[in-house]
Amino acid sequence: MANVVVVGSQWGDEGKGKIVDWLSEQADVVVRFQGGHNAGHTLVIGNAVYKLSLLPSGVVRGGKLSVIGNGVVVDPQALLNEIAALQKQGVNVSPDNLRIAENAVLILPLHRELEAIREDSSARIGTTKRGIGPAYEDKVGRRAIRFMDLADLPALTPKIDRLLAHHNALRRGNGLAEIVPATVYDYLAELAPKVLPYMDSVWSLLDAKRREGKRILFEGAQGALLDIDHGTYPYVTSSNTVAAQAATGSGLGPNAIDYVLGITKAYTTRVGEGPFPTDQMHNDIGKTLGERGREFGTVTGRARRCGWFDAVLVRQTVRTSGIDGIALTKLDILDGFDEIKVCVGYRLDGREIDYLPAGERAQADVEPVYETIDGWKEPTAGARSWAQLPAQAIKYVRRIEELIGCPVTLLSTSPEREDTVLMKNPFET
Repeated sequence: MANVVVVGSQWGDEGKGKIVDWLSEQADVVVRFQGGHNAGHTLVIGNAVYKLSLLPSGVVRGGKLSVIGNGVVVDPQALLNEIAALQKQGVNVSPDNLRIAENAVLILPLHRELEAIREDSSARIGTTKRGIGPAYEDKVGRRAIRFMDLADLPALTPKIDRLLAHHNALRRGNGLAEIVPATVYDYLAELAPKVLPYMDSVWSLLDAKRREGKRILFEGAQGALLDIDHGTYPYVTSSNTVAAQAATGSGLGPNAIDYVLGITKAYTTRVGEGPFPTDQMHNDIGKTLGERGREFGTVTGRARRCGWFDAVLVRQTVRTSGIDGIALTKLDILDGFDEIKVCVGYRLDGREIDYLPAGERAQADVEPVYETIDGWKEPTAGARSWAQLPAQAIKYVRRIEELIGCPVTLLSTSPEREDTVLMKNPFET
């Protein structure tokens, strides 16, 4: 039995929710390995719609163990709010089916305030203002408050002092009042008994489950192009979003990963600032894709920028994440186009290149080189087999496979989980 990592191969919002839900039904354990509550999945199960931003997707299915790994930054209040919202929908969330890594870093109100100040300045990069970046900064700066610190309140005061030595200096520089240490202590002391029952030594727990032969599904947030190292820096998130982070962010070694599934939209979208070579936001193509695809962020509600499929970018993330197979989503949104363009290369400074350069200026200046493919008039929406797909839609899928150097192993033709064409089950590799 394989352990599977699911990653977005673009800038996120690729439709991971449906695919992760489909896979989580087959998994025993679902692990969230990076990010915070700044990105989300929308799960549709029957007539119920669940919007998750921090909790693993397996939490809405009975009999599954959901795990938040050490690579995640956790806002304890947001965690409790999300649990309460799901419980109102009839979902059982308890320490019996949700475990959180003791060494996960906490997001505090001061992190949210700092990020909001930055985003309101001229140096904004389009974050959600939820404190994700500042929390990761404190983690790397070795001054963060971690989940386990809540279990030892007498030792918490010097850790808060260490944290505030940094943050109060920043606040003074921005003309803000300093934070009194007791305020942070009281906030955490009140939350501690509510969240500590979920705490666990996650690396040990997952190691035991793996030795028992349990199927483990690793899910991340965002997409590989928002990776802090391999994305469109500085317009990226604050963590590693590529597949390798599943090992680091959970405490299991890389040999625990058997298959990497890349979720890929049949066109391209992006939320927030940053380069987007195939962006069609200001013409009818972008508007049509956005309207048909209902392209609004799960967490923020922000409209997504829409454009043609960029094979250069996906080919690059196939390599940086070691993707074994692609789940191609939202093919039905392209139904009815007379012609469809696919970016097959870039033009930069008078020459053609076949990769996205790392430099900020170069990323902003690349121009897409397009290949035009005939569209199709017959619907793909609701198709559940290759035989139900128009011949030209199949040609489009096959051309994408050629351009990205990776097979399409699963094809999604609507938000409904049954409207899926399966070529290979990742758990059965």
